[in-house]
Amino acid sequence: MRRWRHGPRDHHRTHLTGTYRAAVCTALDGPTAIECRMLEAPPLGPNDIRIAVRAAGANFPDLLMTRGGYQFRPDPPFVPGMEVAGDVLEVGSAITAFKAGDRVMGQCRLGGFAEQAIVTTEGIMPLPPALTYEEGAAWFVAATTAWHALNDKGQVKPGETLLVLGASGGVGMAAVQLGKHMGAKVIGLASNDDKVAALLKAGADHAFRNDTPDLVDAIKAATGGKGVDIVYDPVGGPLAITATRTLGWGGRFLIVGFASGEIPKFPANHALIKSYTIMGLRAGESARRDPELGRRNRAALVDLANKGVMRPMISHRFPLEQAGDALRVLENREVIGRAVVTP
Repeated sequence: MRRWRHGPRDHHRTHLTGTYRAAVCTALDGPTAIECRMLEAPPLGPNDIRIAVRAAGANFPDLLMTRGGYQFRPDPPFVPGMEVAGDVLEVGSAITAFKAGDRVMGQCRLGGFAEQAIVTTEGIMPLPPALTYEEGAAWFVAATTAWHALNDKGQVKPGETLLVLGASGGVGMAAVQLGKHMGAKVIGLASNDDKVAALLKAGADHAFRNDTPDLVDAIKAATGGKGVDIVYDPVGGPLAITATRTLGWGGRFLIVGFASGEIPKFPANHALIKSYTIMGLRAGESARRDPELGRRNRAALVDLANKGVMRPMISHRFPLEQAGDALRVLENREVIGRAVVTP
């Protein structure tokens, strides 16, 4: 990286230095390959915004990237961290929507586990008073995914029943909260009793452990025998196939991701017999391919953020020097809600 130099935009700056600390992934060996280093701040492009990172959210794609297992595969060395909240330090010459000192939150593909990060206007929004820096750093990615899934794809209607797999994780918890906000009856699945209790606290109408005996029957009983209308699945694996059996006639199955590490093979004949729809979704890519959809969703997300909808539950906090540990607790399924790194 090149050192940032003083230039004609000095009046946009607050406190800014040419070097900063960052958690750098030095090899594709997972969280153990992350170490804290001093980096030199690169110059801004005309559409870039430099922020002082106050908190960064740890996301499952960050973990996958440290092993080279995500669809976006950066070469080491790189700085993980795709979600941040902080204060604007400096703006590029083409930026008019933000200025130095603004409190913001949002996402970047890389660079969040650091004292400074560079973002674009498309990736950030003002941090609402309803959220702290830590909550803002854990809000955008999960909220965007949940909104695109339940609004654009699933088209949840009041009174419908939503089943959320992996519901105690970041994207799962956001779906639980958004589903309730949209008027759905929400059932959450999780791996242990503490996570089940957290789901009920977050507003789920029912919550079950994944290993509940006769799980399908228990879920159907919670729907009065009708079956669920929508399954939201960031987990994949055998649990996904089990969840298809809970769907009622004409239901919708939303494929969000494969946190289990196993891609399920759906029985096409079962989808035919029960007339349910299987839909995949990629919130970020959908917005890039359909800018008008992106603008509508951004406006909706700003409104939801200002109302404090999908406020994250944060179970783990780590200093920058322990950024690798933030990804390790994700890998070990210890997180309830979200983990954050606080430079």
